[in-house]
Amino acid sequence: MRNEYALITGASSGIGLEYARQLAAEGYNLILVGNQADENCRVAECLATRYGVQTLPIYADLAREGAAYELFARVGELPVEVLVSNAGMLLFSTLTHTPSSSLEKIIALHCTTPTLLCRLFAEQMLQRGRGHIVLMSSITAWTPYPTISHYAATKAYLKSFADSLWCELRSSGVSVTAVFPSAVDTPLYNLDADTRRWLRRCGLMLSAEDVARKALRAMHRGRRRCLPGFLTKVEAVLCYLLPTWIVLPIMKIPAVRRILERI
Repeated sequence: MRNEYALITGASSGIGLEYARQLAAEGYNLILVGNQADENCRVAECLATRYGVQTLPIYADLAREGAAYELFARVGELPVEVLVSNAGMLLFSTLTHTPSSSLEKIIALHCTTPTLLCRLFAEQMLQRGRGHIVLMSSITAWTPYPTISHYAATKAYLKSFADSLWCELRSSGVSVTAVFPSAVDTPLYNLDADTRRWLRRCGLMLSAEDVARKALRAMHRGRRRCLPGFLTKVEAVLCYLLPTWIVLPIMKIPAVRRILERI
């Protein structure tokens, strides 16, 4: 039985839940952070019973000012060896149709809080001479994505931040891994079960289990980046190579224009 803990944000569903399951299977005790108190407690109880690990569910709104400091204080002296910054939100909307409050929440959740959590927990990891940080970015970090400009920009921030942090910590025993999944079968997308199954079968949507497994494998190997799935790697290369102006003709397609006007 390990004494170390893995802290996962957004741990009660989707990829976060899979991270929690797989880390528990490795013997890590868990700190499960989420904004669904009842579900968080249920997940904590189930994982503790199934894997025989200690679990600490913590309710937190990570988009609130000061959330990172409050979470760090709640964790206290527990030795966090793995930090998985996974919590996120996706909102399809052009910038001018997005409420300012939603923009503030996305930026805080994807940029401010993960940065501060890394600052706080990485210092402890450095003192121990070991640790792992996993930052959930997105394939959208590699090219402009109209209708989710705010989301894609925050994921691009995480891409740059993770690269720089990896350089700073690479000789310290603390690894930093950024994960860039494409579409994942999680509650983030409001799709029916048949559509999700079809998309998974075609390889256009990844399973949360596969993403977590490949990300943790990359983490243990000390890799800087993880692009889970062959099509994800192809998409990232295309996004990187294609010029920005290639998006403009797509936005002129009548069906796309109607969607943009509706959003």
